[in-house]
Amino acid sequence: MAGLLLTIPDLTAAGEAIFDLDFHAVMHWGHDPALEKHYVPTRSQRSRSVLTFFAQDTGTHNLVYANADLTKASQNREVIAFCDHWKAVSGSDPKMLIMDQKVTTQAILGELDARGVKFATLRMRSPALMKQINALTSKDFKQITLDRTGRHTKPRVHETTAVKLTSYPGTVRQLVITVLGRDAPTVLITNDTQITTKALITHYARRMTIEQRLAEIIQAFCADALSSAVNLKVDLDVVLCVLAQALTAAFRLRLPGNYPTPPPTPASAASWTPPARSSPPAPAAPSRSTAAPTHPSSARPASPPTPPSPGGTDASSTSNSPDPRVLRVSFVISTRRR
Repeated sequence: MAGLLLTIPDLTAAGEAIFDLDFHAVMHWGHDPALEKHYVPTRSQRSRSVLTFFAQDTGTHNLVYANADLTKASQNREVIAFCDHWKAVSGSDPKMLIMDQKVTTQAILGELDARGVKFATLRMRSPALMKQINALTSKDFKQITLDRTGRHTKPRVHETTAVKLTSYPGTVRQLVITVLGRDAPTVLITNDTQITTKALITHYARRMTIEQRLAEIIQAFCADALSSAVNLKVDLDVVLCVLAQALTAAFRLRLPGNYPTPPPTPASAASWTPPARSSPPAPAAPSRSTAAPTHPSSARPASPPTPPSPGGTDASSTSNSPDPRVLRVSFVISTRRR
């Protein structure tokens, strides 16, 4: 994984070093008591599975790290392991980590703060915390506007500084966010006191794209098909899936124009644009014209001329152009004679 970023530097946004972190449990369908039980979201229950950990660059939405050699005893410290990995690759710790509330503990968050790593995560809504939130009035919230399309672009936020947590050694900045499409308020905590409220909410909203990347490697590279009950073997498969996703992303960036699919021909790749959908053109008149000929794929075939009436000649029968049906019959007869 260390050589991946050195080989393909376009996988990460230059100068940001902001990452989204998440766990994913690969379920085991057999009967193997050696595997631990982890929560599987697709089944909404704890099942025997292999726990995997992924890190995604926030700027490019590319997976840059994966590890499947995890246990319940070591999963909370995987955040520190990723920081060590990134420091070995880039020479410095990540600037900011955005994660779910179950990725690590408050004590590990204190270690991140001691290393100078900023974090943003959710806080559990305990009964005591919900009692404080329910005591807030509408005047305690302020409305902000997010730079995105769709609904829920104007959430209401109540911000509190110097909030003490149970196992966190210092204080954190807390945001209580409503009108985000959820019944219960979202409680976001961070140790970054300089970032704006709008930017912090935007960063955490982008964390959901890591689930899209996981869905892509599951569908494209069968990452959810457990090949073994040995964690080390699964770890190799997961790393290969991340490498395949990285190569696909690097190839997409090198396509002309960064199109998801290449242009029809290499010669017209620089000037090719997708054709606009429009109604088919009207049939061309039989008269000669100096205009450019119509492309055969978009032109309608001209209707055959009206045959002469049996009773005599008319304007169409005096035309010099022969009937194409007569030519076709003559060609068939001459071919059969040969």
